Amino acid sequence: MTPNHLSLIDACQQIQAGELDPKQYLRACFDYAATLEPELHAFVNRASLETLLQNVGEKNRGPLWGIPVAVKDIINTVDLPTTNGSPIYVNHQPTSDAEIIGLIKQLGGIIFGKTVTTEFAWRNPGPTVNPWNPLHTPGGSSSGSAAVVAKGIVPLSLGSQTLGSIIRPAAYCGVVGFKASYGLIPNSGVFPFSHSLDHLGLFTRSVADMAFAFNLIMARPLQSATKNVPRIGILKTPYDAKMSDEQARTLELTVIKLVKAGINVQEVVLPSSYAAAFDAIFCVIESEAAVVHQHHIEHHSDKISEHIQALAEKGASYTAPQYIAALQLQKQLQEDIKQYFKTVDVLLTAPATGEAPFGLQATGDPIFCSLWSFLGLPAITIPVARSRNDLPLGLQLVGQFQHDDEVLQIAKLVEDALSMQRSQ
Repeated sequence: MTPNHLSLIDACQQIQAGELDPKQYLRACFDYAATLEPELHAFVNRASLETLLQNVGEKNRGPLWGIPVAVKDIINTVDLPTTNGSPIYVNHQPTSDAEIIGLIKQLGGIIFGKTVTTEFAWRNPGPTVNPWNPLHTPGGSSSGSAAVVAKGIVPLSLGSQTLGSIIRPAAYCGVVGFKASYGLIPNSGVFPFSHSLDHLGLFTRSVADMAFAFNLIMARPLQSATKNVPRIGILKTPYDAKMSDEQARTLELTVIKLVKAGINVQEVVLPSSYAAAFDAIFCVIESEAAVVHQHHIEHHSDKISEHIQALAEKGASYTAPQYIAALQLQKQLQEDIKQYFKTVDVLLTAPATGEAPFGLQATGDPIFCSLWSFLGLPAITIPVARSRNDLPLGLQLVGQFQHDDEVLQIAKLVEDALSMQRSQ
């Protein structure tokens, strides 16, 4: 048995029905990880097989009973160290779980392992390779979380995003990544990067699995599909020239297929004030990161990378009025964006500039994700094509704040429409 043929929903249903032994499933996942990990390098720590099997208790037969969940290594777990991708925390053992880990355990989920993150979820890459080609980046900062789902080691993993750290690696690795609305998934017990922009989210291999997992975590029933024809706004941005020809063509073909499927598609252009927000975005994250890393700079400067040094130094250079003005612009644009969702339900754009870049020295450009993190809007990426190099290409849907269910419903319709077109 190899676990990668089972979706999250299938695994859950088979375990609940007694058709799949959860211990057998966990053993298969453990063995599969052991086979792939020497090349993939996606885990910082993994639970022992003995621990995994012991954690499959009879008392908690929740809907995720026996399901292995991989966790980005900035999210506190009492069972495994949380290193934050830094040698400063290599032996750090949290005394309590992050709130999201408590929710996963209450649902019966099993913490399978801690996945590689860039240092403090910033630019310094870890050792994880792209699951489709080890010479290419998996993206970051949730590198390992995207890679282990893509390889089928686990059906569900947790990640975080401050700029593009869920959407971009999901696109590069060919999986579904979902960044929920700001604050919707609790981030208590997660190492902070920028408290005004930090989001938690999930990785799965299908939109159906994503909706299933998200609604379990939010403790509410799975939402029924929308009855209305969705209105999708094709977003034109000043940064579209950064897209590779293949990524641009992927979006063009997607639009053609959606129109053929009867979905309402129209073009949307945001005013220049949104493009100007990128200075404000970096003012906020750099200022807040400077506070987070002040202790590291003062006491562990020999153990932090030049990326964190530069981040903290730049953050310390902003004035209070600059930081306040950036937050005011954030609030202004959060209010202003609402008018565009009066005529469309979601925006469609690229999740990244194209395929995963060659090399492991950098994790790619977050230009097509950052604005949505700044505004706190829900976003999802869906794999839809392959490049000439046989690397994944995807699309991104962005919805209204706290309209996460609607985004997931429309994403499922889009996924189905594109799948139907491919099969014809």
